[in-house]
Amino acid sequence: MAIKEDQLAALGNARRVLNPDGSVAGEVPSLSPDQMREIYHLMVLLRTFDQRCLNLQRQGRMGTFAPLSGQEASQVGSSYPLQAQDWIFPTYRDHGTMRVRGVPHVSILRYYMGDEMGSHAPDGVNVFPISIPIATQLLHAVGVGMAANIKGDPVVSVGYAGDGGTSPGDFHEALNFASVYNAPTVLFIQNNRYAISVPLYRQMKSTTIAQRAAGYNIPGVRVDGQDVLAVYAAMKEASDRARSGGGPTLIEALTYRYGPHTTSDDPKRYRTQDEVDEWQQGRDPIVRFYRYLIAQKLWDEKQEEALWEQTKEEVAQAVAAAEAIGRPRPEEMFDYVFAELPSNLQQQKEQLLKELARRTGEGKQHG
Repeated sequence: MAIKEDQLAALGNARRVLNPDGSVAGEVPSLSPDQMREIYHLMVLLRTFDQRCLNLQRQGRMGTFAPLSGQEASQVGSSYPLQAQDWIFPTYRDHGTMRVRGVPHVSILRYYMGDEMGSHAPDGVNVFPISIPIATQLLHAVGVGMAANIKGDPVVSVGYAGDGGTSPGDFHEALNFASVYNAPTVLFIQNNRYAISVPLYRQMKSTTIAQRAAGYNIPGVRVDGQDVLAVYAAMKEASDRARSGGGPTLIEALTYRYGPHTTSDDPKRYRTQDEVDEWQQGRDPIVRFYRYLIAQKLWDEKQEEALWEQTKEEVAQAVAAAEAIGRPRPEEMFDYVFAELPSNLQQQKEQLLKELARRTGEGKQHG
């Protein structure tokens, strides 16, 4: 169904279920108390994991890392409604969605520690490897959706990107193909206000990202990305619609990353501490959902203390397991692309092995 011009103004108002103080502002989705507690558990787990990864990177125990703290509601809320057969296509900041969908933290840690085998999802876990190029994974998501239509499979594909991912042509190509072929695909955009250091207003003239859906004759939804129940409801509706043949949806989740774009940049150079404080102190997604659970008598302070300790221990065990795995050998870079290695690459591999052997010999001599 086309989005009429008089509907575009409404897209500026982000959908919300919970106010920042935890009070109810809209219709609460149908979730059991256990599901509510599981969603909260996942959000706390992601925050704990994220903070530990930042420490590991600063200690030199892990490579460049893209933290997600502040975006837990967007990632948990968008992935929790999906079914086992559905596929997600994450960016480098979507390890939260990957964990919710079944990728263990050990694998995620291996990836960020430089071991590409961490990109191998367990059997039955439909998660594509992390995409570093910006927005290319959106086309992959649409392709899987188109394939699902051809095969008649009840599969929904979800392509993740940040607001910066809506600037490349891949974003528009994905929307166009999804629209034309009625792909069962959701493009989920986490608008955290900055594409590295470039603010949103310098990326586009549109009032919202969601309104861009109108140009492709598909629904565009703007949701409060700090409200996990609102995100859940928006994704549940979009995925149910896609699965029933209704086609694609563009979702814009308004969120905020507390830390740097990656551990290689300094966010103080492009945003103020007052801005960060406003989001952390007034709009934190975990605090918001915690207040709701307390008000509904689904949670208490004793459970809260136990949960943070439990997640710390869970993450510590994952770190220990990841560090206990041997590092990949340099020559393995040649082993997983071609069934039969071309002669030029075979020659390079042999040269590398000789050089490694030479250095090992020199080390023994000087040892």
